[in-house]
Amino acid sequence: MKRKDLLKLVKAAGYELIEGGNHTLVYKGKACVDVIPRHSEINEFTAKAIIKRLGLKK
Repeated sequence: MKRKDLLKLVKAAGYELIEGGNHTLVYKGKACVDVIPRHSEINEFTAKAIIKRLGLKK
């Protein structure tokens, strides 16, 4: 999955994205709930796991 597509999906769900060192941090309120690696193409298993942890639908 393309990183930009995953970021759009997460942002549309109301999460805040903050760029960290090697990852993009996903925040809900003040709590960091997940991280997204900074690669142009994210492994399909990793993308599915992030989507599942955040409770999103693809």
